[in-house]
Amino acid sequence: MKIHFIGIGGVGMSALAQLHAMGGDEVTGSDRLISKGYTDMALWDYLKKLNIKLFPQDGSGIDRHTQLVILSSAIEEDNPEFVKAKALGIPMMHRSELLAKHVAEHRTIAVSGTSGKSTTTAMVYDILAFAGLSPSVITGAAILSLQKEQGVFGNVYKGESDILVIEADESDGSIVKYRPHLGLCLNLQKDHKEINILQGYFKEFISHCKTAVINAEEENLRVLAPQAKTFGLSLGDVHPQEIKTDGFGSDFSIQGQPFRLQVPGLHNVANATAAVAAALQMGVDLETCAKALNKFQGIARRFASVGSYNKIEVVDDFAHNPHKLGATIAAAHLRGKRVLAFYQPHAFASIKLLTQEFVDSFAKHIGPEDHLWLTEVYYPGGTIPQGVSCRSVYDGLKARGVNVTYDGCREKLLAQMAAAAQPGDIVLVLGARDPTLTDFARKLLSLLKEPKEKDGCGACMLGNCCMAYKK
Repeated sequence: MKIHFIGIGGVGMSALAQLHAMGGDEVTGSDRLISKGYTDMALWDYLKKLNIKLFPQDGSGIDRHTQLVILSSAIEEDNPEFVKAKALGIPMMHRSELLAKHVAEHRTIAVSGTSGKSTTTAMVYDILAFAGLSPSVITGAAILSLQKEQGVFGNVYKGESDILVIEADESDGSIVKYRPHLGLCLNLQKDHKEINILQGYFKEFISHCKTAVINAEEENLRVLAPQAKTFGLSLGDVHPQEIKTDGFGSDFSIQGQPFRLQVPGLHNVANATAAVAAALQMGVDLETCAKALNKFQGIARRFASVGSYNKIEVVDDFAHNPHKLGATIAAAHLRGKRVLAFYQPHAFASIKLLTQEFVDSFAKHIGPEDHLWLTEVYYPGGTIPQGVSCRSVYDGLKARGVNVTYDGCREKLLAQMAAAAQPGDIVLVLGARDPTLTDFARKLLSLLKEPKEKDGCGACMLGNCCMAYKK
């Protein structure tokens, strides 16, 4: 079967594309980043190794031999590929519908929640794999153990058993399409949608699960399934005790079994507890869970150390909603004398919905000795809401007395950040979607080694600064 993926650079889309290429289908794909000329990307190289042909998003990748087109919620009806597929009468399917087919064909563990899904999915996968259950996985971030041990990109892997672990996304409501063997619900905060809308999604999702395991400490979840099995940091059927956190990990115990986690932050103790609760339901014992999690290496762009110079560490992290940003900054405080954070918002809709929540989170976690640098919203293309800008977050933080700087061109902030950094500091580069953020973090590390002023912004990437954003 010949399948074309519109927006193949999306982590969920690329995972499904890889899975179908591995299964013998002829796969093609397009992406806005290719249209913008951004072709030097590790993902593209890996997709090509699977014989996946890549095209700009102009319709050239779709022809009369294409039998199915897969698209995500980010693809508008006026997209050239959508228009061409419709004109040719080629069936189109949303990404979530294709994933739902795979869920139905397996004994699936679906990990849901507004924060922590990717990390917890990876933890569940690593535990089950360590236990010898040979699961498959489809997730929203590259699992480092898969990259290092299997030589794959890391966001998908096909095991030999009927067990599948997936990340179930709530942002567009597609979570309601899945009917898993086990549904793991981590948390539910305002993100992408208002709480009442999200609760409707989760309530329907939970009703589709053969078994549901929910966070006992999340009131927004508990009211939806009062009889479900539970976990939590201090409450629930499964919960840790004697928690001790440090800048590089944590120690705790569950039902008398000691655990050592090698990734920092109390939020990762919560993620690990959820993963253990799911694994216990799959018949894995606590000792095996502990051994597996002790080896857990993490996932791409989650508190990923880019390097250090003069006792200043640069860390690259995917955090993008208020809850995740707060958790990551809190983890950085365990490791550094001060936190210097750079944040690039990932979506205009997020800023529009959550301006106050961003302000509250940063005001709570950016200490009086810390500093925050903000730049404009990442713009890969598409529709921009009128009057929506990261300046609203900046203005709110200035009113709260937070040490914050804003510039629509992120390159202009590099020299400021490098000049401000002192030995013992953690410098965070925070944001989602933009594939150049890791390069930005590396550039910052290089500037620490050879500090110098930059004039202008000739190094702008993808037209993302100097206000690719238009009012």
